[in-house]
Amino acid sequence: MNKNSNDAQSKSPGTELARDMGLMHVTMIGVGAMIGAGIFVLTGLAAGVAGPALILVFLLNGIVTGFTAMSYAELGSCFPEAGGGYLWVKEALPQPNGFLSGWISWFAHAVACSLYSVAFGAFAVDLLSLGGVDFHKLVPSFIQSPPHLIWTKMIAVLVGLAFVYINYRGAKETGQAETLVTVVKIIVIGMFIAFGCYAIFSGNLTEPWQSHFSGFFQKGAMGIIMAMGLTFIAFEGYEIIAQCGEEVINPKKNIPRSIFLSLIIVVPIYILVAFVALGAVTPEGGIPSWQYLGTRGELAMIEAAEHFMMGRIGRIIFLIGGLFSTMSALNATIYSSSRVSFAMGRDHNLPGVFGKIHLKKRTPYMAVFISGALIMVMAVILPIEDIASATDAMFLLLFIFVNMAVINLRKNRPDLDRGFKVPFFPFIPILATFLNLLLAVFLFFYRPLGVWVCIGYIALGVSIYYLYSRKKEFTAKAAPAIHTEHPVFHKDASKYHILVPVANETTVQQIQKHALKIAKHRSADITALNVIKVPSQLPPSEGRKYLNESRAVLEKAIKAAEKENIPVSSVVKVTHNIPKAIIETCEERDIDLMVLGWEGEKSAHNRVFGTVLDEIIQNTVCDIVLVCRPPDEKAEISRILIPVSTIKYAILSLQLAEMMSEGRDIPLVVFHATFRDDREEIKEYYESELRKPVCGINPDRFQVIIKKTQKLSDAILEEAKSDDLVIMGAPEEGLVRRAMFGDIPLEIARKSKASLILTKKYTGHVKTWFQKFFGSRKTMLE
Repeated sequence: MNKNSNDAQSKSPGTELARDMGLMHVTMIGVGAMIGAGIFVLTGLAAGVAGPALILVFLLNGIVTGFTAMSYAELGSCFPEAGGGYLWVKEALPQPNGFLSGWISWFAHAVACSLYSVAFGAFAVDLLSLGGVDFHKLVPSFIQSPPHLIWTKMIAVLVGLAFVYINYRGAKETGQAETLVTVVKIIVIGMFIAFGCYAIFSGNLTEPWQSHFSGFFQKGAMGIIMAMGLTFIAFEGYEIIAQCGEEVINPKKNIPRSIFLSLIIVVPIYILVAFVALGAVTPEGGIPSWQYLGTRGELAMIEAAEHFMMGRIGRIIFLIGGLFSTMSALNATIYSSSRVSFAMGRDHNLPGVFGKIHLKKRTPYMAVFISGALIMVMAVILPIEDIASATDAMFLLLFIFVNMAVINLRKNRPDLDRGFKVPFFPFIPILATFLNLLLAVFLFFYRPLGVWVCIGYIALGVSIYYLYSRKKEFTAKAAPAIHTEHPVFHKDASKYHILVPVANETTVQQIQKHALKIAKHRSADITALNVIKVPSQLPPSEGRKYLNESRAVLEKAIKAAEKENIPVSSVVKVTHNIPKAIIETCEERDIDLMVLGWEGEKSAHNRVFGTVLDEIIQNTVCDIVLVCRPPDEKAEISRILIPVSTIKYAILSLQLAEMMSEGRDIPLVVFHATFRDDREEIKEYYESELRKPVCGINPDRFQVIIKKTQKLSDAILEEAKSDDLVIMGAPEEGLVRRAMFGDIPLEIARKSKASLILTKKYTGHVKTWFQKFFGSRKTMLE
């Protein structure tokens, strides 16, 4: 690669959106959105509407939602972008359809969040009541409303505020927390089904369980259809999957698969829950089980658990499961509602305030705050049944728009690369549109107030569009477009490839100079990488706004490489997960060595270098050089000290030391501390080890020093002088596991004034499935 090509590349680094969600991950997102909160909150309400036919309600809903799921699968496979149904409708249908789909989607997710916050309040009040809290004493006597209702609403507002703040800060549930919530939900629902089935089939019920299903259709078709509309929100998880499209690996295949897998998992679970709730509950006084559940409303499943799941203990377990489930749903729906309203603000469909991003936290903070205000208003003023009715009506209307979009795009854009096509087209999308409209209309007969709220909200949206949005959108579209070149770096497969992740301008020069020494020695090329982290509340594509900051950082790295006439390319990754983006780049570009910088100690349990570096070091399949404290630019290095335990783990350190001393008369010292007395024999052993071809060094350049000690770190600290450069190798997991490597690097970094570089050689013992199938990688020894 010549210098001119380098110049061209340095002007505009390639920009890539990091996709880090595999099939299982995105499927679990859909399952998590569908299973849990709907079961805990809506099953009892639906039982009172449909009667014993509740089982049929969930079965039919599974079929009806499957039709719309096909439309989502087709559009998600060819438009894998954040925004979901809103962006598809905007692409396919003339305005104001696109605006209304986004307006409805925003409201649907916000009202769903209101539903979950009120349910959380109800569960919390019930749990506190079991703990002895008397809510009658906590409400002034002049207030006429029931005390438990007042406190339910108050807690709903407080938990809503808490999650609004979490989303404003840019925090999200970590992988561990998401896993915990999922495990808790599966365990609790699994226990509910298991105890219910035991109660039904063990013969311990006071009456035959079959009698609970007598008069199966006593509520008639009207009751079944209304209950279907009421519980339809439980199957909207594929809208959440669609909103993750920008982050899914191989979205053409994985989005359709995850949509159908999530439905295959969820529908049988809902049917089983309905079966045991109706069959195992035996209320006193001969009241039918469906009627009993209907009168208990959002607490129905809690009451059912107390009937057949270890009494009061079962009630508490189910309450805890309900609290976990509603908190998870709260976070997901605030996240989704703010994303949609932010996208509308960015597209000039809503006032620009919705599209504002916090300068420091990089979150759509105004979209979060306004969505939060809407959520809390709905939670306070509406009964939970009307909130559920409004939520379902809005999602059903959104699904109607999506089905219309798939028909239009199939006709007008046959060129789109579709990973899945809706079969029996256009009959299935037309049938789905009709059924969704039918369910939405019948919700009016269940709770008219919720539907009237939706009608008023849509009328307000139409007014906003024609009075504001249409003009703003037209003005924005008339503005000139900005074109950015994205270079492609064609690498020589026979070359040695080095990756240098750079975070800021202050550290890039210190890291790059070590990479340049290695590159010269190995005739290697360098890839300079800058990762833009985007909070989960924003789609990854929003990270493009910070490209100028990345270009300034990468420009320094590129100029340094060009000065030494070393082939260099630059890339910017936009992601929610920095370690995954770096690891992904290593695999994509067949990296042999990565040179990292360390900005200092991070205090965390069982972490050595901090969360980001630990994850990179544990999972990267290449050699690593970690520059902890680089040598002072003005000071001369008196010698290079290489502490070793075994030569096997010091090979990379030895090779790096030789490279660092090339062209300079700097002593290279191999240092070994031992508790044994036979130091001369040990010295002879290490001298012979250095002469083995596997080390790939000139052994005459190295001096071996053996010192007796009881503590390795003390010996290194005593030996290392302030003008030394210490290069330490580590066992395979030693760099990240204190049990094996301890806190020696941190102790030396804190107590010694010597410069410090750590190395970790990739030995191939820990491989991802990719490397196992496609062979080993080049190492420093080749």
